[in-house]
Amino acid sequence: MTTEQKIKDRKIGIIGMARSGVAAAVLADSFGGKPFVSDNNSAENLSTEIARLESAKIPFEVGRHTDKLLNADYLVVSPGVPLTINIIKKAQAQGLPIFSELEFASWCCKGKIIAVTGSNGKTTTTTLLGEIFSSAGFDTFVAGNIGLPFSEIVEKIGEDSIAILEVSTFQLETISDFKPDVALLLNLSPDHLDRHGTYENYVKTKFRITENQTDDNYFVLNADDKDTQKFNVQTKASLKYFSNLKNNNASVYVENNSIVVEENPIVSTEELLILGPHNIQNATAAVCVASLFNIPSDILAKVLSSFQPVEHRLEKIDTVAGINFINDSKATNIDSVTYALRSMQTPTYLIAGGRDKGADFKELIPYGKNTIKAIIAIGEAKEKISEQLGNIFTVCFAETLQDAVKQAFTKAIPGESVLLSPGCASFDMFESFEQRGREFKNAVRGLKNGKNENETLSQN
Repeated sequence: MTTEQKIKDRKIGIIGMARSGVAAAVLADSFGGKPFVSDNNSAENLSTEIARLESAKIPFEVGRHTDKLLNADYLVVSPGVPLTINIIKKAQAQGLPIFSELEFASWCCKGKIIAVTGSNGKTTTTTLLGEIFSSAGFDTFVAGNIGLPFSEIVEKIGEDSIAILEVSTFQLETISDFKPDVALLLNLSPDHLDRHGTYENYVKTKFRITENQTDDNYFVLNADDKDTQKFNVQTKASLKYFSNLKNNNASVYVENNSIVVEENPIVSTEELLILGPHNIQNATAAVCVASLFNIPSDILAKVLSSFQPVEHRLEKIDTVAGINFINDSKATNIDSVTYALRSMQTPTYLIAGGRDKGADFKELIPYGKNTIKAIIAIGEAKEKISEQLGNIFTVCFAETLQDAVKQAFTKAIPGESVLLSPGCASFDMFESFEQRGREFKNAVRGLKNGKNENETLSQN
């Protein structure tokens, strides 16, 4: 079935307005579809989205999901919408097909797709791949779970273009024909168990990224990741591996502190500006994908040695009164926090907490024993953090992120660090991890301004 046959004159119910929902509606409209958009948020919270839909003369409803959605040929669901809500249960009972915005947009893509998933490192690796392919002269588009929705940019993608997509399990839950030319699975660790129920379900959803691939596609895997290797990979794609070791299965690996492509050193790991062993792994993963497109070594070396940390991912904000402040707001699971702790070179005050996703905070103990001086816990998970870690570390509570920053600053001495690495979702206190990261930066800026204005600001 052609793209036109899938969309033209089809009645398409779209659940969720935020970014991807509106983009999918506009895309459907441009292909002659008949979209109807529904969001249970109030009109006051959706003024920008409503204005865009009204401008395009696309019908919508807000405040609740009504049965108008069910008068459709199929539904398109935004990633943040749980599949357990009543309207989706009704649609399933009615036999309506349900697709993710990722699936829907992929029908319209003429170029090659590189899809990046994993529990950690997706944003950094996707962004790095975008830099590499752009520098190599490819017509490159970076989208998906990062920045712009796929639907927003897919019509600009030509036959010679490359779409590099960050892909989450929420998007993979409802794919049907999605078939990336290259699928990259960075790693696996427990995450989003509040939505997927069990780790096994979560892993199965991750592996859906390769279910439609054929022998002319590639599935790129982490040779070092125990969980990735433990689960039986079912794929028709050609397998490629990357490693932080000289692993016999890996075509890209690290040897003598250099990233090596099939025995040819590309760049020293000491030249990387992104910190920590996990970021070396992200770099080897990106090189592994790039090698499939024969991107020259000199371009790889230049990009890898100049690539800056992604915002909100182990991003050094500032040094105030000799104390380093690091924004790792993107760390929304425990594995991400362990990576952050392994990257710290100084005694650290950890700000953690938020909306719990089924995390086991005790997993931080071996990584924090020689690094964490105290934990300032915030959000809904603060009591759980205290219960699980309070007998090992000093745990203090803060009602706001600004208060947490002030507490950490008061306790720290020059040469120490304050790390925001929450290990939780942001939605109890913030709209997104980005907003949480910006609030952290504002709080640090406030400290700095206070210090400049008042040199008597005390340090204990």
